[in-house]
Amino acid sequence: MTTSVPLYQAKAELFRTLGHPVRIRVLELLQEGPRPVHELLADIEVESSNLSQQLAVLRRAGLVSSSREGATVLYTLATPDVAQLLLYGRRILATMWAGQEGLLAALRDSAEPV
Repeated sequence: MTTSVPLYQAKAELFRTLGHPVRIRVLELLQEGPRPVHELLADIEVESSNLSQQLAVLRRAGLVSSSREGATVLYTLATPDVAQLLLYGRRILATMWAGQEGLLAALRDSAEPV
């Protein structure tokens, strides 16, 4: 008998998977369309073994898929929803940073001596 994982736990695992800068960069690059490994290596500038590891994590999580064209392995986003998730992440960061800029401006404009 298999036990089901609570949705919140599955979401936490998804966000843990996204919690690596190389994985995020791979997903950003794949938004432009399928990419071969050698192009990803050139753009990300990490060791090939590190990129392979990160691609395997993304594949296991179901965020990317791979296909073979001759000797070339192409990676692509498994679903357009991944691109949407990255977009929402950027929006959240922009909102957070805008709030910090406002706070910094308020501190600078403060009449209190430093």
